[in-house]
Amino acid sequence: MIAIGLWILRNGTRVFFFYLLLLDALSSVAALFLYALRQSHYRLSAFLIVEFFVAVLLMWYLQRPGVQRAFGGFSAVPQSVKMLVLTIFTVLLAFPFYWMTIATFKTNADIYTSENNPFIFNIPPTLDHVKLLFGQTGFVRWLGNTALVGVIVVGITLLLALPAAYALARLTGRWGERLGIAIFLTCLVPPTLLFIPLSRVVAILGLQDTIWSLVLVYPSVTVPFSIWLLMGFFKSIPRELEDAAMVDGLTRFGAFIKMVIPISISGILTVVIFTFTLVTQEFVYALTFISPESQQMVGVGIPIFLVRGDVYFWQSLMAACLIASIPIALLYNLFLNRFIAGFTVGAVKG
Repeated sequence: MIAIGLWILRNGTRVFFFYLLLLDALSSVAALFLYALRQSHYRLSAFLIVEFFVAVLLMWYLQRPGVQRAFGGFSAVPQSVKMLVLTIFTVLLAFPFYWMTIATFKTNADIYTSENNPFIFNIPPTLDHVKLLFGQTGFVRWLGNTALVGVIVVGITLLLALPAAYALARLTGRWGERLGIAIFLTCLVPPTLLFIPLSRVVAILGLQDTIWSLVLVYPSVTVPFSIWLLMGFFKSIPRELEDAAMVDGLTRFGAFIKMVIPISISGILTVVIFTFTLVTQEFVYALTFISPESQQMVGVGIPIFLVRGDVYFWQSLMAACLIASIPIALLYNLFLNRFIAGFTVGAVKG
């Protein structure tokens, strides 16, 4: 297929062929220095050196002026390098999910034998460790607790942060900026200093060992950051839009609901993703305020009940991490553009 594409002078085929040669050259160098020379495989080393020079020679030929003129003067280097960079980042980002998937279904004999290839199944896979995760732990309950707390905390955060950020963004003079900075500075206080006084508050309210203690505590972290982020987003919205809406008969609150919020969807989605992600990965507060297994969050229950002293249930740990991380990964990918836009506007305008 590559030969046919080159014969009919397809630039896409030339770029793809150049990309394959570039990938082959880099792979040969990596294999030479990371494996062949270190293992004293001189025959393999000679083969990799020859392969590298063949790839470089073909790339040089594809970039000769005569070849470029035949393909309309099009250079294959920029597109090939771009494809290579995307390939590297894709492999690096996808590798943890691949590793977790492979490790989830490996048998103990396969995973603990150092001679086995860790990237493939050397022994037929098994579902025993997935059954252990769902059958002998409260993993499903932990997922439900995490989702419930995440949804409630997201709702509380939006309910408090949206009007506060809008009021501070529209507050004229120096006080609006000063208050915004002061609110943001509260995010810099580490949780390891706050969990002791917060535990006292939780005890007074009688919320120990319940997920409602986390519903109470998490907004103290999410609301300040969300206010700071949304302030920058609201400042980027021209006041004239709100003035025009109020001239048409809307109140200030009506203009905020019908005009400002729809424009600020990117910032709101950023707050939602940030808040829900913090709930799923937070450890200190969940470990401090909750002890019963039935009330645990997924980020605490997994390491506590799947690590018994020096015994690690690696396959079940990988299965739990994979299942818990897939929804977050999908959430980020679905709203990636809006997420970046929300952080960018907040950083530039805030």
